[in-house]
Amino acid sequence: MGTCEGKVAIVSGATRGIGKGCALELGAQGAVVYVTGRSVSETDHVLPGTVGATAAEVSELGGHGVGVQCDHRDDGQVRKLFKQVVSTHGRLDVVVNSAFIIPNELMSGLKFWEVPLSHWGDMVDVGTRAAYVTSVLAAPIMVKQQSGLIINISSSGAEEYAWNVAYGVGKCALDRLTRDTAHELHDYGVAVVSLWPGFVRTERIDAALASDVQLPSSLTTRLETSESSRFTGRAVAALTSDGNVQRWSGQAVTSRHLAEHYAFTDLDGSLPDGPLRNRNG
Repeated sequence: MGTCEGKVAIVSGATRGIGKGCALELGAQGAVVYVTGRSVSETDHVLPGTVGATAAEVSELGGHGVGVQCDHRDDGQVRKLFKQVVSTHGRLDVVVNSAFIIPNELMSGLKFWEVPLSHWGDMVDVGTRAAYVTSVLAAPIMVKQQSGLIINISSSGAEEYAWNVAYGVGKCALDRLTRDTAHELHDYGVAVVSLWPGFVRTERIDAALASDVQLPSSLTTRLETSESSRFTGRAVAALTSDGNVQRWSGQAVTSRHLAEHYAFTDLDGSLPDGPLRNRNG
């Protein structure tokens, strides 16, 4: 029996990347995982991945995956998702906010006045606002239960320059969202945590390498110590199964720090370097 057996989770942005890794590891520990994203066909995105494919992998690993097409810019679709989960299970234990739009120019090195204004919408309206909306919808359910966990996938970009201005502002706001929602939810037994992955070898990075796209030197020097998306997923699963998860509530913690605390490793048995700025020492 997995350590997350019986838990009901929503993982947003789980068609690929870190969100997918989180969904898979929750599934590997026996959870029911609602996988959300916009891609339902392999033709929907230039990168591989669909909500159905991730849900199927969750089930193959021992959990129960449910793929739900959901554009997290549409509040109506998000409300429908939460209604579906509660009507089916009567509870919600975990929400992982990983929905994010990565613009093509993110790694271009262009200055903030040189990139499209849409960058702000991608980073803040999707990344940060989507986390706020799901938190608003999850809170009444979890408050009624007197239990629950909300995990916001953030980054060390919240405290140091990373990629571009809009990215950093969005992640900084996300960490503030964590602190303030944790403050208001504390008395109801609900924990909120910001999770900082390190350099994750995602489908986007692999595609860039395969096409000989010139990656920033700050990334290429870290390829050998990069982590899989499931390393952060294991951090999520560890937090989910921790009966004293309130110890982390309101904090930004790194996947690497949690690996040391909970004694887990990446898929290959390694302990990746973690973020450029290791908040936890």
